[in-house]
Amino acid sequence: MPAVTQDEVETAAQGGGARWRIAMLVVMGLLGAAVLIALIVTLGHANRQRDRALELQAHSYDVMILARTLSGTIARSEASLGRYVISGDKQLGQLYFDEWLLAGTQIDRLDQITNDNPEQQPRVDRLRAAYDARGRELSLTALNTRYGKNGQALARYYQGRKAPTLIEINTTLDTLIARERALLDDRTAAALGSVERSSWVAGVLAIFGVLIVLGAILLGWFTIRAVGERATALADAELERERADELTTAVAAATAELRVQEAKLRQIQKMEAVGQLTGGIAHDFNNMLAVVLGGLELARRNLASDPASVRRHIDSATEGANRAAALTRRLLAFSREDSLKAETIDAAALVSGMSDLLDRTLGDAITVIVRDDAAGGCVRADRVQLENAVLNLAVNARDAMNGRGTLTVATGMTTLAAEQVGRCAAGDYVTIMVGDDGCGMAPDVAERVFEPFFTTKEVGKGTGLGLSQIFALVQQLHGEVGIVSAPGEGTTVTLYFPLAAELVATPLPTVPIAMVEPIAPTMPETLQILVVEDDPRVLAATTGALEEIGHHPIACDDPLAAPAILAANPGIRLIISDVLMPRQTGPEMIAALSPLYPHVAVLFVTGFAGEVNVAQFGGHEVLRKPFTLNGLERAVMTAMAAERRETNHPIAAE
Repeated sequence: MPAVTQDEVETAAQGGGARWRIAMLVVMGLLGAAVLIALIVTLGHANRQRDRALELQAHSYDVMILARTLSGTIARSEASLGRYVISGDKQLGQLYFDEWLLAGTQIDRLDQITNDNPEQQPRVDRLRAAYDARGRELSLTALNTRYGKNGQALARYYQGRKAPTLIEINTTLDTLIARERALLDDRTAAALGSVERSSWVAGVLAIFGVLIVLGAILLGWFTIRAVGERATALADAELERERADELTTAVAAATAELRVQEAKLRQIQKMEAVGQLTGGIAHDFNNMLAVVLGGLELARRNLASDPASVRRHIDSATEGANRAAALTRRLLAFSREDSLKAETIDAAALVSGMSDLLDRTLGDAITVIVRDDAAGGCVRADRVQLENAVLNLAVNARDAMNGRGTLTVATGMTTLAAEQVGRCAAGDYVTIMVGDDGCGMAPDVAERVFEPFFTTKEVGKGTGLGLSQIFALVQQLHGEVGIVSAPGEGTTVTLYFPLAAELVATPLPTVPIAMVEPIAPTMPETLQILVVEDDPRVLAATTGALEEIGHHPIACDDPLAAPAILAANPGIRLIISDVLMPRQTGPEMIAALSPLYPHVAVLFVTGFAGEVNVAQFGGHEVLRKPFTLNGLERAVMTAMAAERRETNHPIAAE
């Protein structure tokens, strides 16, 4: 055998040592990777447990806070009812009602957020049953107060303070909160235990990892360092890339959802305006129908004997039908979701055409002043959006005046220099100004009114999008918005629109009206009747109908003038009165006249489209608009016979 040299032995030994070190390096690397993975998994589990514990804690706090809030809401509602029973103030009664409804909403929310806990659901059901029973008890107290039975109401209120339903509500809320607090403690303890175990495992893994790292350093820390740095850089880069992808996806989803919600909120706000307009439009529409039906019936009766009278009655009916059709078109325009195309609009004519709409929307306590200084100035805009902007400003002004005050809507023209108002360009502008004498705003609030979702109204009474939409509309039309306000001095908002070409007017189409054949019964006796109605067309139609069925009507277009007419005509046996009138309502007028003229019968006439609460009319007969001659005659006979009755009567409608 050939001899082995010393160099060959040393080379072999070095090669074996190198292979051993490489093998140990690989093993330690694998062990280090395993420890790192285990540490990451452990920390991830700990983070998930912590996040879950925080989520459950937040849920429990939400339940407890909502339960306490519900208890406070019920307490405030009952306190408001107590003040209402003592003072008889209707505003306190409304406050009690609003707070009680809010408590019901909070119970619904409590039911939703405890839906994941079957143990809490029976308590919520008991709470809802006790709330309903308590509501019926408090409603009896409120009704006694409303009908003037204050002594009975006060006794019922103090008796109700110890009612089992109230005790059941408080007990159920305390039980629910106590159980949620116990759940919170259990969940917190479990989360802490899980976190402690994860921390212990992480500590052990960290120590083991340190030992492995030290061993790797002894074998060749340069190699480990290079490999470790490269692996760490790759892991960080991959993590950052994943986070960037997740963030991009989340931003895209949130942006799409926000756009959908903004579109829904814009439509909701438009429909809120429709809801505010519906009552007033229905009232005017029924007034017009009363004119149409009355005029057509009178024309039919005089068809052979008096052709001139027939023409006059048909003209009156046609005018009423055209006004009703115009109101219907306006309601449909406001309710549509898609906006109309831009058109040239006479600003003064648009505001003037909205005057009736504003009167009915804002209520009789708001005095609306419309002023035209625009001298025929026109703007290029979407009519529906522009009307909606003016209406939105008017509703905001009404809220700032707490429903009572003077609203001024004025159109005008002005010439602005560059950036004189905002960032406007130099040129001629048409202005629409909406001013009120309400509470006004501080400078810091006025600076933020056009921010989306910023509102000074209470929760549920405003979305904070109305003024921001107005600002966006004006900006799209290359205009500007100016606002002047101070606490206690009211607010004035001015919209500046670039002057457009003059408008070419087109006549509105007329609406054909079908004839309605009346039924003409005869009355057994002739009555002298006082007719109180603020609408001259309805007043003329009603007096004409009464004359047709054989009575002697006396017209009165102002409820404040009724006492003098009654004093001058002692033979009046019946008062026919409209319900909603600007200076005084029909029920208010009758309440003042009844003690002086108890022998005079009363018949109310209303154009309100919903259900009428007869109790608020003191038990008197109520006739709906529009009505026929037959319905009017029947209601007159029922009202005259009602003096011998002791109970309220159903509404007479024909």
